[in-house]
Amino acid sequence: MARRCELTGKAVLTGNNVSHAKRRTKRRFLPNLCNVTLQSEALKKRVRLTVSAAALRSVEHRGGLDAYLLKAGDEELSLKARRLKRDIAKVQSAAAPTN
Repeated sequence: MARRCELTGKAVLTGNNVSHAKRRTKRRFLPNLCNVTLQSEALKKRVRLTVSAAALRSVEHRGGLDAYLLKAGDEELSLKARRLKRDIAKVQSAAAPTN
């Protein structure tokens, strides 16, 4: 499993542990990932995603998974999230009234 957020693309970073004597050894900065189940109102189903805690707050702030995905850019989303975004856009365009 890749340690990467499926919504923001946040991944592992590398850096140095620096001791008091200024010796540098390599270390990894891991993202705070959570396995969550989010509800899609447009698709009327639940979706399991691996997202960072910051992305989870952003989803809540934007008003749910559907709103977050429609506003997000495709380059940062995972393949699974891009497919969800496409499906949500199809459902919402079909449900939109044509005047």
